[in-house]
Amino acid sequence: MAYEHGGMIIGEALAQRGVQSMYTLCGGHISPILVGAKRNGIRVIDVRDEVTAVFAADATARMTGVPGVAAVTAGPGVTNTITAVKNAQMAQSPVLIFGGATATILKGRGSLQDIDQLSLMKPITKYATSVKTLSSLKPTIDKALDIAESGIPGPVFVEVPVDLLYPEQMITEQFLKEAGVENPKNIEQRALKLFLQGHLLRQFHQPHIPVDLPSPLDQVKKVTARISDSEEAKLTKVAKLLQKSQKPVLVMGSQSMVNCRDGEAIAEAVRNLGIPTWLGGVARGLLGRESNIQFRHKRSAALKEADLVIVAGFPFDFRLGYGRGFNSKATIVSVNLSTTELTKNRRPDIGVQMHAGKFLQELAYQFQPKANQWNEWFAACRKREEQRDNEIINQAVPAPKLINPLHILSKVEDAMSDDAVLVVDGGDFVATASYILRPRGPLRWLDPGVFGTLGVGGGFAIGAAACYPDSEIWLIYGDGSSAYSLAEFDTYVRHGLAPIAVVGTDASWAQIAREQVDMLGDDIGTVLLRTDYHKVAEGYGGVGLLLDDHTKIDETLAEAKKLSANGNPVLINVQLAGTDFRKGSMSI
Repeated sequence: MAYEHGGMIIGEALAQRGVQSMYTLCGGHISPILVGAKRNGIRVIDVRDEVTAVFAADATARMTGVPGVAAVTAGPGVTNTITAVKNAQMAQSPVLIFGGATATILKGRGSLQDIDQLSLMKPITKYATSVKTLSSLKPTIDKALDIAESGIPGPVFVEVPVDLLYPEQMITEQFLKEAGVENPKNIEQRALKLFLQGHLLRQFHQPHIPVDLPSPLDQVKKVTARISDSEEAKLTKVAKLLQKSQKPVLVMGSQSMVNCRDGEAIAEAVRNLGIPTWLGGVARGLLGRESNIQFRHKRSAALKEADLVIVAGFPFDFRLGYGRGFNSKATIVSVNLSTTELTKNRRPDIGVQMHAGKFLQELAYQFQPKANQWNEWFAACRKREEQRDNEIINQAVPAPKLINPLHILSKVEDAMSDDAVLVVDGGDFVATASYILRPRGPLRWLDPGVFGTLGVGGGFAIGAAACYPDSEIWLIYGDGSSAYSLAEFDTYVRHGLAPIAVVGTDASWAQIAREQVDMLGDDIGTVLLRTDYHKVAEGYGGVGLLLDDHTKIDETLAEAKKLSANGNPVLINVQLAGTDFRKGSMSI
C-alpha cells in the first residue's frame, strides 16, 4: 500500500492497536505524525508543555489498559518529557513516546535541536530506538508497543527522523536544493547528487529485514498468559492457607491493575475472596465507594496482627515499612511481575511471579470463604476503621476563619457524582484528601505513584477527561503543585474538557514546612503567597471561584458542578486555615 507520508503509517499502526488519543505539543519535526494520527481517527490533544503530554498518555494507559501515546518535537521537546517518562517507568505504565529528530543524513552535524536523544531515554525506558528506513517504521512501532505491554509494563521511546515523515518527493527536492545540486555543474556536484539520491533510495525503498532476537520480555508475557505448573501449585497452597487462616489481609497495589481493560472482573474476584482488603495506588476505587471488605485506615495495625498477608502488585518499599511491619508469625505471600520486587527488602514465604490481578482471579476460583469465617477479625478491623473515621469527622468542622481542609474535603466527598474520577497532585492537602475522598470505581483514581512527582495534575486530568468524557473529573491540587500545570486550563478550554480543580491554598509548601520548621527552626524556601489562582484559570478561559467562607462551601461546589456539566473547566481557590491533622508526618 502506498502512503502519503510516514505520519500516515504511524497513524494507521496506532489505530490498529486500539489507540484512540495522542497527546502532543507541536513541532516541525513531528507535524506529519499529528496529521497521520488525526486522519486515522485518533484524537490529537495538544498541550502547553511536553511533560504534560506524557503525563496524559500515562493516565490513559492506567485507565484503559491500552498504551498511552505522546509525540514531542526534537531536542528540548524530548528533554522536557524526562520527569514524566521516569514517572511512567516507576509506575509501570505502558507509554509510547515518539520523539522527532533531525534528518538522518544530518545527524551529529549541528542541525537544529539535534542531540543524542537515545542516551537520555534508554536508562528510563524499556526500549529506545531510532528508525532509519520507511519500511521499518511500522514493525518498529509494533515491537515498541509489544515491549511496552509485556512483562513489567513501562515506557518506550521511538525516535523518528524528520525525513522519514514527509513525502519522498518533497524530501528529495529539499535535500537536493539544500545541497545546491539540483542542477549539478561539475563532477563533485554530480557525485554528491548521486550520493544523496542513493541515500534516499535506501531510506524510502529498502525492505525491512528484522534482525532483532526475541526479547526475554516476550517470555515473561507468555508466562502471564498461561499459569505455569509451579505457579499453579503455589496458588493451591495459598488457597489452603486461606482455609486455615484466622486473620488474613489482602494488600493491593498499582501493579495489580496494569494492562487492565476490565477492572470489574478483578473487583469481583476480590469480593468473592472476602478478605479484609487495603487498596493503594491505581487499585484505589477497585471496590467502589463503599464495600464491606474494604478498609482505608489502620493498615499497619492489621499487618501486625495478621496471620496471612497477601501482597498483590505492591513492592516491600517505604509504603510497607520496607517489609518489616508484619506480624513475625504471619505467612507472607507476594505476587508480582518483577523478580526484583518480589524480594526487595524481604523474602516472602511464598513468592508468585505473575500478574497480581490474574492471580486473585485464579485464587477466587479455588477458594470460597465459609459463611462468617472471619467475623471476629472483620469486627476488630471495623472497630479501628470506625474510630479513625470518627476522629476525622470530629475534626472536619468549620474553622473560625477561612476553611478547614478536612471540612472542605468532606464536602467534596459528598458532592462528587457516582461516576466521578479523582486526580490528585500535591503534598499536605492531597495527603489529607486520601483519608477522606473515596474513589467511585475501578480505574477512577490517579496519583503520581511511587515517584511522588508533583506536576502530574494537568496532564492526568486531560487523560482522565479523554478516557471518561461523560464523567465528572475532580482535580485535587495543593497550591504549590498547581503552578506546575495551571496553563493546561488553556488546553481544557480549547479541547472542550471540563475538570473541576480544587486548589487548597495555605500559602506554603506545607508538607515540607511541617517538618522543616519543627526540626530546623526555619521556613526558608517553603513560603508562598495566597495567590489568586482562580484568576489565573480565568485568564486561560476557564471559570474561577474563590472560597474563603465555610458557609458558602455547598453553594460553591454546586456552582462548580453545574459549570462543569455545561462544559466549563472550573478552579475553586480554597483559602485554607492551618491544621495539625498531619503533624509529625515526614516527606522523606
